Amino acid sequence: MKSTIKKSPLTFFVQLIAIGIFATSCSSTKAETAEVTAEETTENNTEQIAISKEQFAQGKMEFGNFSSVTFFDKITTTGKIIVTPQNQSSVSSYFGGYVKNINLIKGQKVNKGQTLLVLENPDYIEIQKEYLVTKDQLVYLQSDYQRQKELAKENISSQKTFIKAETDYKVALNNLEFLKKKLALMGINAEKISPQTLITSITVTAPISGYITAIKAKKGAFLTPSDVAVEIVNTDDIKAQLSIFEQDLAQVKTGQKVRLRLQNSTAIIDATVSLIDKIIDSEKRTINVLCSIESNKDLLALGMYLEADILTTSKQVVALPENAVVNVENDYFVLVLDKQEENQYLLKQKLVKVGSKDLGNVEILNANEFNTNDKILIRGAFNLINE
Repeated sequence: MKSTIKKSPLTFFVQLIAIGIFATSCSSTKAETAEVTAEETTENNTEQIAISKEQFAQGKMEFGNFSSVTFFDKITTTGKIIVTPQNQSSVSSYFGGYVKNINLIKGQKVNKGQTLLVLENPDYIEIQKEYLVTKDQLVYLQSDYQRQKELAKENISSQKTFIKAETDYKVALNNLEFLKKKLALMGINAEKISPQTLITSITVTAPISGYITAIKAKKGAFLTPSDVAVEIVNTDDIKAQLSIFEQDLAQVKTGQKVRLRLQNSTAIIDATVSLIDKIIDSEKRTINVLCSIESNKDLLALGMYLEADILTTSKQVVALPENAVVNVENDYFVLVLDKQEENQYLLKQKLVKVGSKDLGNVEILNANEFNTNDKILIRGAFNLINE
């Protein structure tokens, strides 16, 4: 037989009251939680960063605006500084001799026509002597030629004698001109030579202006015509030789602007594409591009390696300085001036979407979500956002 326990009306009433209180309590807690969350969300959306004007000045902070900037598509490559062959010279002497005097230092600046070294050789006297002898003989041979010419006209002298006199005179005349040019190569003025003024030494001069890059001659050593004594490079017209892959060739044209950078340096050196090679390296599948340097030549030296951007197509974008945009866990933020009070600035943090970067600027893809006259903190934002 089942036992049934009956609840009194009073007990049932008490239980209903308890359930009601518990339900009311839970509902109240949920409402309060929702209210706090809403308040926090609202607070986060309207939170301001206050900074005094004194702190602003001490931190060298700065406001700026969105700006329209030209961004370029570019081909990034590498290269080095070179000079063209006409700006390089390996100096030797046309005539062998012992180095009597040389006073040069590697890296020294020399001007075209400046004396580089002095050579001496007894053979120099022999050449001058031969010139003087030939010059004196020519006086006699010219006179004999004129005489034989007149005699031949009057049939007093044979034609054979006249022809020999003419030949001897012309051979001597040619020899004299040959010796005169030879002396000119030695730097000796033939017209000033006399038995009393014979020269025992000659000078070797710089054929171009530039800097001494190598000194191979030594004092007292014999220098033959095939020996290189000094090497000179004129760096006034240095070039940048870049290397691009063959698939990029169609995008590169003469006249395009180029930005050059030294390795481990942020300095920009302006250049222009002046020549594109016509032969592709069969192994590397690259082609050389020659660029004229337009700025900061004083930063460059022959053989320096470079990084380069060849600027191809361009576009106008709305951008901010990179310092204005702060990366926080792969989101990007800027600080916008919300309100300016007497002693402080009130800033508001806003999310931005970034695009490409170029020369210290970053493209802002959602610039249309801002007012055109918004003042953006372009210097000092990093520390404020990451505090």
